Amino acid sequence: MNRLVVITVGKTHSGKTTFARSLEAQLHHSVVFDQDNHAAFINAHYKSLRPKEGPNTLKYAVTQTIVDYAVNQAECNLILCNSNLARKSRTDLLDYFRGKGFISILVYFDIPDDVLQARVAASQRSKEIFRNASTFAEVLARQQLSANNSEMAAPKANEADHFFVISRSEDVPAVIGMIIGIAER
Repeated sequence: MNRLVVITVGKTHSGKTTFARSLEAQLHHSVVFDQDNHAAFINAHYKSLRPKEGPNTLKYAVTQTIVDYAVNQAECNLILCNSNLARKSRTDLLDYFRGKGFISILVYFDIPDDVLQARVAASQRSKEIFRNASTFAEVLARQQLSANNSEMAAPKANEADHFFVISRSEDVPAVIGMIIGIAER
């Protein structure tokens, strides 16, 4: 069986989690890895261990441990549902999965900022995942500012074996269908 790794890329409230859960429901033998769940776990049980500044290395370590377990102990397709906006981190992640024989798929959520701002304003999502922000509007503002940084540039088609762009919610069913088709080859 060829195993897939589907990596979502996009700003907060772009639809990555909704997409990942829909894909998981349709893609046999798949599991979603959502770093928001890991952040909430850490904030609930290990808040004093979180780094005060810089990257949340504890969250990344928890995620990597769970991913390593799935890669080496399970025979499932993986769906990584977090922003993956930093090019270097994304490249390292893709290299890791290539080395493990996975077929890589990037799904880029290129949702207009005005749509994201409206979604953030109406959001009912828990803020228990935050470490250095107090609102999703603040997270979105940071992501919008960093979008001009070449390290945070949008992904390109040649980064993965397959590349899809979602610009609006209506694109989701077709992209899921194409990913299912790749899995069935």
